[in-house]
Amino acid sequence: MGIIIKPLVTEKMTAITDKTNNRFGFIVRPEANKLEIKKEVEALYNVTVVDVNTMKYAGKNKSRYTRAGILSKTWRAPSVASKISKSSGEGAFSGSRCFS
Repeated sequence: MGIIIKPLVTEKMTAITDKTNNRFGFIVRPEANKLEIKKEVEALYNVTVVDVNTMKYAGKNKSRYTRAGILSKTWRAPSVASKISKSSGEGAFSGSRCFS
């Protein structure tokens, strides 16, 4: 375990979650693949994952009163479409406010 770092909570991801049910975003380790992400989401939230889409974010140079910039972290953000299983009732993903 330990692939998922934290949920992705932005205005854009909240709009996607509201627009299409059962689609959530997470920030994960850059070396993780789709199968590992799927297994961990299913284990943590007790849901059936239908699809995993990933996107890599490269670190950007930032200048903080220096000549040489500081490189921000590089990370990966998958968008996970899950199918809530019948046995879990409401499920771990119960609307867009589950990550608040």
